[in-house]
Amino acid sequence: MTPQSRRGVCLVISAPSGAGKSTIANALRASEPSLRHSVSVTTRSPRPGEVEGMHYHFRDMETFRRMAADGELLEWAEVFGRGYGTPRAPVEEALNAGYDMVFDIDWQGHRLLRAALPDDVVSLFVLPPSLEELERRLNKRASDDPAEIAKRMKAALDEISHWAEFDHTIINSDLDTAISQARSILTAARLVTRRQRNLLDMVASFNR
Repeated sequence: MTPQSRRGVCLVISAPSGAGKSTIANALRASEPSLRHSVSVTTRSPRPGEVEGMHYHFRDMETFRRMAADGELLEWAEVFGRGYGTPRAPVEEALNAGYDMVFDIDWQGHRLLRAALPDDVVSLFVLPPSLEELERRLNKRASDDPAEIAKRMKAALDEISHWAEFDHTIINSDLDTAISQARSILTAARLVTRRQRNLLDMVASFNR
C-alpha cells in the first residue's frame, strides 16, 4: 500500500515522565523512515546539539502564546513553566498526503489533538509496571534533584489518572515488547477500512 492510497494516521503516545513514551516513539520512527515527525514549538532554551527546525522550533513565550491564540497550533500546553505545542499546517499537509505521524505528548495535548483531528487520532497510553519502578527510572536521571523528582512523581499520578481516555493502553515492563505492541497498534490503524482511499475503486474493478 503506497502512502498516497490512504489518509495518514496520528498515533498519539502519552505517559507519565519516565514511563518510556519518547523511547517508544523514537523506536517507531527509527524503524520506519517514512513515518513523519512533527517538530514541536517550545519556549525552553536549546540543549547542546539541538538544531532549530530539526529538534524544535524555539520561540519566546510571547510568540508562543500568540501562535496558540491565532489557531496556528493543533495542541499546546504550558508545563513546568515552559510552552510546548504542535504546529497545525505541516501536520494537516502530511496526513492529507497519506503520511503517518507519531506524537509523544501529555493527556492535555491528546484531548486537544483529538478535538482538532477527531477522525485521524489513534491514542496509546503507556503505564510503568509500578510507581516504584517509575521513581527508580527518574532517579537514574542524574540531572534531576530530589525536589524535581518529587514534583515529577506528583505530576505522574495526575497523568496516570487519565489513562482510560485513550484507545489503547500498554504496560512498559519490557521495552522491546512495548515497542512491538505500539507498532501493532499503528499497523491496525493503517488498515481501518475508511482510511483506505483506493478500496472503493479496487473493489468496483472486481465487477468489470
